[in-house]
Amino acid sequence: MKLEERAKEIRRKIIRMAAKSRASHIGSALSAVDILVALYFSEMRVNPEEPEHLERDRFILSKGHGCSALYATLAMKGFFKEDILETYCIDSGKLPGHATLHCVHGVEASTGSLGHGLPIGIGMALAARIDGQKYRTFVLMSDGECDEGSVWEAAMFAGHNKLDNLVAIIDYNKLQAFGYTKEVLDLEPLSKKWESFGWAAKEVDGHDIATMCKLFAKVPFENGKPSVVIAHTVKGKGVSFMEGKLEWHYKSLKPEEEKKVLEELG
Repeated sequence: MKLEERAKEIRRKIIRMAAKSRASHIGSALSAVDILVALYFSEMRVNPEEPEHLERDRFILSKGHGCSALYATLAMKGFFKEDILETYCIDSGKLPGHATLHCVHGVEASTGSLGHGLPIGIGMALAARIDGQKYRTFVLMSDGECDEGSVWEAAMFAGHNKLDNLVAIIDYNKLQAFGYTKEVLDLEPLSKKWESFGWAAKEVDGHDIATMCKLFAKVPFENGKPSVVIAHTVKGKGVSFMEGKLEWHYKSLKPEEEKKVLEELG
């Protein structure tokens, strides 16, 4: 299956999951799909048959509220049976509404309290160095999350310690819980901020899977520096009436809306 088709199928799964449980954070999940496809189906060294293998690459979804995208990706990769997706965000279900450690194979950390994922990832990257292991740690963050002071404390620590086995990815969809990022707390110049903390930064279209695959294949971008990929994305990507709309950070799908979306996604 082509990577673009995998991305479309993951979007279908997200819609079905969210509609069944009347869950929210749909726009946040849809903006991250293409990044996840590039990582899990091209770059990251992971094996669903050995999910705890010591040499596996680690992935942390720091924006844990977008976990329906991660769950759907893990299921497609073969980490667990796809019928488990039907339990997303329902009482006694297997899949919580925020990414939670040990809920299924492939989830490396409990996240959703924004600003925590990067520090956890740094701990993993530092442990790899101390133990002489070759695995990399990838952390996917939201743009609004970069308002958190803990992100910049972590960024400073990673740069100082030259953790070039660490990759941060910013899902830069320009919207956060209460509005446009540039209006809530402007992040620009974002690349230069990371570079000033000792990181090697690259910007990319976060929906161009082929270009992202080529870019991820080049990490670390500079020896002795952690890498950050600023992925320019669209909240709600793939669904015409959700794209760039703040309300789909919160809204849940009505049955007629689910039908409309699935028809649009083919």
